Amino acid sequence: MIRRIVMTPASRRALEAAGRLFYERGIHAVGVDLIAAEAGVTKKTLYDRFGSKEQIVVEYLADRDERWRVFLAGHLDAVQEPRARVLAVFDATRAWAAEHSRKGCSMVNAHAEISDSSHPAHPIIIGQKKWMLALFADLVRDIAPHPEQLAQTLMLLHEGALVANGLNTFTDPVRVARDQAETLLAAS
Repeated sequence: MIRRIVMTPASRRALEAAGRLFYERGIHAVGVDLIAAEAGVTKKTLYDRFGSKEQIVVEYLADRDERWRVFLAGHLDAVQEPRARVLAVFDATRAWAAEHSRKGCSMVNAHAEISDSSHPAHPIIIGQKKWMLALFADLVRDIAPHPEQLAQTLMLLHEGALVANGLNTFTDPVRVARDQAETLLAAS
């Protein structure tokens, strides 16, 4: 069970500052002193509201995941045709990345720093990726003879595109992944 806190205006400001700093600089590189200063709150307020830096990380990743799911749902709800719904995931990812993720996937980035399964944020990171795989499986269930295999392939395309996007490996990797997904879907 993932413990969450009730947000106050001060804790919301702190979470927004922490989220920005964690994403830009890395979780381990950002201390609570910097978060407090950026949020305009005291260090004591941070510890009163969150209890620990680990809990701030939990809230940051959970908040980011919740916002992503709402954003993605808006894209999925706008499309009814099954293959188009799969492609809508890539379209949503491309739009989200342009606005929120120029340094790559926050979950992948966090996992690079938090691979210890006992860290309270670890279940959020792994859970988000398992949720994405389950989403792809659900989306292709009725359009592919081997939906699990196709879902895994789509997940690999999606995650690879996120990493390539964050590394700025080549131009528009999410579009390239979407094009490959479209080819796979046409063949299924």
